Amino acid sequence: MPRPPTVRHLELDGTGLTPRAVAAAARRPGADTRVGLAADAAGRMNASVGLKDALLAQEIPIYGVTTGFGDSCVRQIPPEKAHALQRNLVRYHLNGVGPPAVPAVARATMLIRANALAKGVSAVRPRVVSTLLECLERDVLPLIPERGSVGASGDLVPLCYLAAALIGEGQVLHRGAVRPALDALRDEGIEPLRLAPKEGIGLVNGTSFAAAYAVLAAWDARELVCVAELATAMTLEALRGNASALHPFVHANKPHPGQVRSAAAMRAALAGSRLATSFDDILVRRERLDGRGCLRLAERIQDTYSVRCAPQIVGIVRDTLDWTEGWLGTEINSASDNPLFDAEDYGLHLGGNFYAGHVGQAMDSLKTAVAGLANLMDRQLALVVDEKFSRGLPPDLIVPRRPDDPEAGLHHGFKGMQIAASAVTAEALKQTGPVSVFSRSTEAHNQDIVSMGTISARDARTVNGLVREVAAIHLLALAQAIDLRGAGQASPVVRGVHGLLREHSAFVSRDRRLDADIEAVTGLIETGALRRAAGLGDDDFAAGRDLCDVVGSPADTAFPEHEKGIAAGAVRH
Repeated sequence: MPRPPTVRHLELDGTGLTPRAVAAAARRPGADTRVGLAADAAGRMNASVGLKDALLAQEIPIYGVTTGFGDSCVRQIPPEKAHALQRNLVRYHLNGVGPPAVPAVARATMLIRANALAKGVSAVRPRVVSTLLECLERDVLPLIPERGSVGASGDLVPLCYLAAALIGEGQVLHRGAVRPALDALRDEGIEPLRLAPKEGIGLVNGTSFAAAYAVLAAWDARELVCVAELATAMTLEALRGNASALHPFVHANKPHPGQVRSAAAMRAALAGSRLATSFDDILVRRERLDGRGCLRLAERIQDTYSVRCAPQIVGIVRDTLDWTEGWLGTEINSASDNPLFDAEDYGLHLGGNFYAGHVGQAMDSLKTAVAGLANLMDRQLALVVDEKFSRGLPPDLIVPRRPDDPEAGLHHGFKGMQIAASAVTAEALKQTGPVSVFSRSTEAHNQDIVSMGTISARDARTVNGLVREVAAIHLLALAQAIDLRGAGQASPVVRGVHGLLREHSAFVSRDRRLDADIEAVTGLIETGALRRAAGLGDDDFAAGRDLCDVVGSPADTAFPEHEKGIAAGAVRH
């Protein structure tokens, strides 16, 4: 996956964690990241524990502490049974199914849950958070099955695997090896927790698993935005396209922020190109009417939508990400727990912050927008490989052979690659159906409306993976097309990307298998290597800077030197 820059220290207080910081800590673990609990957070946590203890002493029924869970909340137990109740809560939810979440998701879940408890209103001891963070630092990760959460009453099933690891039950991933949790804790000198009243439900009653998938999906989607912009620049060069559609004047007159930024990034990627053209260039080269009633132009004066409208399409993903990350920032700095304890006003509050509706809605929207990138790149690829639309490129990007060559007519180059891209694009688009509308009534109709946020967040992860595969196929075809046009005439940014691609995939001169090439390029996208080859480093990317900020985005489309103002002059005269 992409390698964000090192986060050297995070201090959790329940308010200041960002989605990008979570992604960085989850994907650059160990010595690169130090996470601690803020002193004022520990103070708030202790105060809420004090309130809980006082209420327990009065034998006041406290949901999930001295009552049963869900529909069983009408059954009260004495305080002396509260410890056992918390342990049983964890055990009876250990029924997840499916493959285990990858380590980055486990780390993100641990970090987000620790931050939620650090808010100090869950009546959980600071020791619980410090144990959780110690496991994170020492790479003792819960093995969490992906499936089993409906995204309300929290991610109960997944988070119980986190809680089980802390009490030394079940198995964990310890420094890359699956081991019994108790053995891993003992080897690292970590004392297993004995859950105090409220601490079991405090660990499991929240949206942290859904949010973990979501923050990582958002990071990966930003990587795909960059890739789609680079691919569009390469497509323009491959097709000798008209880049005037990227001009700032166009986008200033429909100023959606993402669209404006995307056009600027594409202009930056094309700066210095001797392959792409412009409207001014076309006007210089055009044949004059000279009194004729009709004339067929030798060149199109504008490109098809998948080229001309690319900033508008990619801009949707950019703008979706902006509000998505805002919602996720709120989510991961919230007490997604129940009940909550107000130590200042001596209040006990029952509510529903464990409902992951914002995560579900954000991920349903994000996966739809990101799948649109696959559709965009698949359509661009179809133009590049088809001789009817590729403006002089050979059919299927394979160099034609002389008629007397024994292998003439035998090779089909990228024909199969386009079919594969179309299939994967269809699969990505199929995944965009909203999950958040599929509420189910469960748990004796106590959870009679649920968010499905966790499933939606996992779907967003899946769509990202499919779009990466489409992008890899498209980039391989574009590298072939750039070679055919003359790589030396490409822009400096495109030459950097092309060079990296050629390190992992040779020019296709005859039919050969390309699955390993696709896998290699998919890895370049996942790790951020492709973005870095374009000149956008990890620190810049994590800080929200784009190619136009690093390379610079010319005011004009900045292609080969040509006579300026021809179009304007034509209008004036």
